[in-house]
Amino acid sequence: MGLWGKRDDTVVHEERPFNAEPVPDALDRHDVTPVDTFFSRNHADIQQLDPDAFRLDVDGLVERPLRLSLAGLRERFAVRTVVATLQCAGNRRAELAAARDIPGQVPWGPCAVSTAEWTGAALADVLAAAGLRPEAGHVAFLGAEAFGGSIPVAKATAREVLLAWGMNGAPLPPVHGGPLRVVVPGYIGARSVKWLRRVTAQERPSDNRFQARDYRLLPADADPAEAAQGHGLSLGVAALNAAVLCPQEGLPPPAGPVRFSGYAAAGDGRAVARVDVSVDGGRHWRQADLGEPAGPWAWRRWRLTVRLPPGTAEITARAWDDSAAVQPERVEHVWNPSGYMNTAWSTVRVTCVENGDGRSCGG
Repeated sequence: MGLWGKRDDTVVHEERPFNAEPVPDALDRHDVTPVDTFFSRNHADIQQLDPDAFRLDVDGLVERPLRLSLAGLRERFAVRTVVATLQCAGNRRAELAAARDIPGQVPWGPCAVSTAEWTGAALADVLAAAGLRPEAGHVAFLGAEAFGGSIPVAKATAREVLLAWGMNGAPLPPVHGGPLRVVVPGYIGARSVKWLRRVTAQERPSDNRFQARDYRLLPADADPAEAAQGHGLSLGVAALNAAVLCPQEGLPPPAGPVRFSGYAAAGDGRAVARVDVSVDGGRHWRQADLGEPAGPWAWRRWRLTVRLPPGTAEITARAWDDSAAVQPERVEHVWNPSGYMNTAWSTVRVTCVENGDGRSCGG
């Protein structure tokens, strides 16, 4: 077992803060991602908090400010479970950096995304108990390491947003925000604040640096420093995305029937409707088989088997959502100075080998 209980083959981009993603083969194996495989994105050291001493403050534009222990939260509010996919806004950044340099950012591959079964209390129930005032427009979160952000009240009062203390049927581990975190399905992972200690209802979005001056999408010709000045688009709702996980570059499959597979995920309020796969760089397309989602906030895993001859093939996948939106074609079309929101077609180039001597990812 590797750092923080992760698989030995986990790709660790940084040890402190701990930033790591699974290898594609590991991520591709499960509808619900095991804890030892789930990606980890952090901006500070993992917080090791005493669950018994934990307290959550709910304040701001509420009639009755609350201070809740973990036990009190569990006893006072109905327990809910939501299967939801979380995706880092920098997922697939390495593909953008290959097109044009992006210094100072974690070079995420296609696996800074995972799906878990989260257990906790609906944020809506906690806000109702506090008496959310009508002038509140946003709900802000603050973690123990000073990381924060906010979401609009309309999302905060939706039933899927959780104050989660459980993950895949077990207590939420520290590496994933235990003892308590927010889970905001359909939004970028940065809004699912870990090690939660405060929930504040307020008129305007959070002024925490990780919302006001980071996680902002700048134009391609902008200076990256402009994000720190509050320029660009503040990221919130996740964008439609898909990736090829199998086969992997560097693992040439044997010629013959080759299984292609990966994931697709849509943003808030949208569903994945279709995944197309091409084996000739996008000239011709076939529809992949979509697996049943584990819930309305979970990714769709897709598969397709195509017979390939010996030689080089370019495997490309693109997703459509139920509004008929489709991923853009090229990474050059979505490149930005911070490397956020790479939603371009996912492409893997492989060389199929004869006589069954190749290697590929597992099932």
